[in-house]
Amino acid sequence: MDHSDEDQRLPHHQEPKRYVSLDKLAELGVLHYVLDADNYRQDPELARIRQERGYTYDDICDVSPDTLPNYEQKLKDFFEEHIHTDEEIRFVLEGSGYFDVRDFDDQWIRIWTKKGDMIVLPAGIYHRFTLDTSNYIKAMRLFVGEPVWTPYNRPQDENPARTGYLDTFKGNDHLNHNILAH
Repeated sequence: MDHSDEDQRLPHHQEPKRYVSLDKLAELGVLHYVLDADNYRQDPELARIRQERGYTYDDICDVSPDTLPNYEQKLKDFFEEHIHTDEEIRFVLEGSGYFDVRDFDDQWIRIWTKKGDMIVLPAGIYHRFTLDTSNYIKAMRLFVGEPVWTPYNRPQDENPARTGYLDTFKGNDHLNHNILAH
């Protein structure tokens, strides 16, 4: 990502453009799947992922100026750099938006998610979210057990979720990337 202060909903490509592979995201602990957003309740692939990863709770979040109370403030809150103590799992059913994650050099990587994309951010990774210029996303939020939405704004370098994340993923070049083939 570039370092521009322009509208956060823009792509913010570096010039020249630099793209990041799914393997690079996996090295950061970020997983990506492409699923059937039109038939998600009957999608066997989603059912398999939920079973394997223990996702037992879900809800639907509709984010747009017309559907989200206190929309402007919520977007500012989503865009504040933070971590969670649990994975953040989002499956885009409609619309699109950006998840920004920090790499191990403390640079932002912008991930554009659209209908059918499911992204899994590991506990402890610094990240933020914003809509793109469509100003709309409808996403399923998935959780292991009861939902926990608590963001811990940066700095959180001593937080056990952050130290655990770094212990697990920093310098970890031997990850199994088979899950990205889905």
